[in-house]
Amino acid sequence: MKFTALINSALIIASITFIPGIAGAQTVNNNGSYLKPFNIVFLAYQGYLEGQGIPSMGTLLYEYQIGKVTAKDVVEAGVKANKLPAEVINDEYYLSAVELQLSSLGNGNKLRN
Repeated sequence: MKFTALINSALIIASITFIPGIAGAQTVNNNGSYLKPFNIVFLAYQGYLEGQGIPSMGTLLYEYQIGKVTAKDVVEAGVKANKLPAEVINDEYYLSAVELQLSSLGNGNKLRN
């Protein structure tokens, strides 16, 4: 139980530390790079893509697990929110990486049970 509390505390501190920078990130910088898959999934989890139809936190995990939300849905929401360029929707490597991040979030949730 203490280990779970420690993990939860670390996640809260990480959220407080990283969210302002990630949420304010621009779509594309001068060298053509964009948000890493982890960052777009993290934004979705924290609720920054709710305006684009992506649920947050536990609802995101649940809807991903039942197939109602996909990696492509999250990426499309990132494009609509001006966090990602439109061409990333067709980037299979990026979509696979987002899929992996979503899956990892779900697996991390199972560790607490």
